[in-house]
Amino acid sequence: MALELIAKSLQIDPRNAAAFSNRGYAFLEIHQYRAALESYDKAIYLKPDFAEAYCDRANALLGLDRNREALESCDKAIRLEPAYAGAHFNRGNSLFRLHEYQAAVESYNEVVSLKPDYADAYSNRGGALHQLHQYQAAMESYDEAIRLNPHHAEAYNNRGTTLLELHQYQAARESYDEAILHQPNYAEAYVNRGNALHGLHQYQRALEDFEKAILLMPDYDYLHGMRLHMKLFLCDWENIESECHHLEAQISSDKRVAQPLITLFISGSSALQKRAAEIYVRDKHRLCSTAKEIPRLPRHRRIRIGYFSANFCEHPTSYLTAELFERHDRGKVEIIGFDFGPNLKDKMTERVSAAMDRFLDVRSMSNSGVAQLSQELEVDIAVDLMGFTTGNRAGIFAERAAPIQVNYLGYPGTMGASYMDYLIGDRTMIPESRQQYYSEKIVYLPDTFQANDSRQHISDKPFSRTEEGLPERGFVYCCFNKNCKITPRTFEIWMRILSRVDGSVLWLLGGNPQACANLRKEAEQRGISSQRLIYAKYLPLDEHIARQKLADLFLDTLPFNAGATASPALWAGLPVLTCMGEAFPSRMAASLLRALDLPELVTTTEADYEALAIAIATVPGRAKEIREKLRRNLLITPLFDLSAITSHIEAAYSTMYERYQMGLPPEHIYVEKTDVAGAPRIPFPEA
Repeated sequence: MALELIAKSLQIDPRNAAAFSNRGYAFLEIHQYRAALESYDKAIYLKPDFAEAYCDRANALLGLDRNREALESCDKAIRLEPAYAGAHFNRGNSLFRLHEYQAAVESYNEVVSLKPDYADAYSNRGGALHQLHQYQAAMESYDEAIRLNPHHAEAYNNRGTTLLELHQYQAARESYDEAILHQPNYAEAYVNRGNALHGLHQYQRALEDFEKAILLMPDYDYLHGMRLHMKLFLCDWENIESECHHLEAQISSDKRVAQPLITLFISGSSALQKRAAEIYVRDKHRLCSTAKEIPRLPRHRRIRIGYFSANFCEHPTSYLTAELFERHDRGKVEIIGFDFGPNLKDKMTERVSAAMDRFLDVRSMSNSGVAQLSQELEVDIAVDLMGFTTGNRAGIFAERAAPIQVNYLGYPGTMGASYMDYLIGDRTMIPESRQQYYSEKIVYLPDTFQANDSRQHISDKPFSRTEEGLPERGFVYCCFNKNCKITPRTFEIWMRILSRVDGSVLWLLGGNPQACANLRKEAEQRGISSQRLIYAKYLPLDEHIARQKLADLFLDTLPFNAGATASPALWAGLPVLTCMGEAFPSRMAASLLRALDLPELVTTTEADYEALAIAIATVPGRAKEIREKLRRNLLITPLFDLSAITSHIEAAYSTMYERYQMGLPPEHIYVEKTDVAGAPRIPFPEA
């Protein structure tokens, strides 16, 4: 109606700049940004000193993702009217979209100095401070916005996001509740509350929030992937196959429907996983325009390695890497830990920090601040131990923390980012024929990609099958991977295995009552008594490893294999049976088994996987033979030889460093065992 009235007014006076500006505002309200921009341009043509039109024109440009032009439009408005609070506000919004968060804070500061009761400016300033990891200041800014406007849904939502980052999930949820109370159709608040509920392990309620958000905003970025991931946590498989296929098709069409980590659970396609990573990096973590080219560093006597993680605590990544840090040759390398995780000081934090030359708490620093610190310390090689896993700070690497940047261990796949130079793997993980599906150059370690702690303690506490609810007689299959790795297809195979092996049971992780109930229901539907599914209660890691000796065979999941769950099982002497696929996550267990000289436990088809699982249980002496071979091989094969693995990784670092010093670009690196014995040169493949 407004547009119709404005059109009539322009028929009467076609040179009315204010009418064109109002028309632009109406188009903004219905998200017709190009039409809005044309109207504002016409208004400015008719009235070149029209500050308000320049200011509102920035909103149209932001809607078109033309953020730099939006900033320029705000600057013109401010030149015309320096005390124009709205123009400073839009300038802050433009800078925020350009990831120039400190400058955005300064613009919002200017707004509140001009207009102290501008609640939106306090809310948005809090968002910028959040991005700078100044969480306390962010909370104060949100609280001021809420004091000025107790019904400010966006401020409650933003406040919840900061609490979520601080792992204060219940407080975050309460803040999102307030946001939804004041704005019941607030899709983003439902998404964020779903994430808080995920953190509280309330998976069903999280799923309901994601579904509500989809009803409100079906094209919300990455939301369909979050919803599907939550269904996997619940083992809720209704329509799951068609939903996975739909998500894969959307990713193939360059749609922002799933974060990269989620694709590892739903697809075994290397190409799809790379595409999802590239989409996400382009959207969230593109190489920062403010990232400076690092001047060529002088040759250091020891190569300076920076390890970056939020998981220097009781976490699978630290369980794997602690001994690697301890064994690094201090005559060759200097290692610096950059810790941006929650403020935990557990035993693993103490162990890891003691193993570092320096251990820096950078959790309150911005991405650019951490990158700058790394550059000032002249770190030669920055190693990201997280990739796109929970709590990651990929933005640090987008700011270039070091001249050489490496993706290792925490994320089983490519990051799809031009600024990540190398991915550490092995020939099992990434065959040469599949290098095209990785944006990084591949480091081929000779045995296995995975560092493993040979000092991992196994509890001497005695465990019995009866105590764990397992049958005293009968074959015990187990899988201690997360429930979300269990797909209907894998479960179907498992149930056929149970049907063929009399008296057998399947021992799984408990702790998620709805997932347990859903799996029992799925078993019954396949003709298997739900009583043959046994659920393990939570135990400390050393006790969990010890009790795995009660099982006979670990059945791996596909397409997302066991990695950090396979090695403890093997360390306990429990054989792992895997089915190897094409992508990195589908080949992790195969890498570990080959390093243990147990290739007979690596299958390549589902039929062979199923048949071998049955044969190990039913062919007399087969299970015992494999178990004895595993026990013999534990200390004489490379998997738990941390001295050799550390030397191999250091040889790779040395080659990366020498190439850099020679002015050569990154290239695939092939570390051979002989390189560790003395030959410093690492052979490269011929072009």
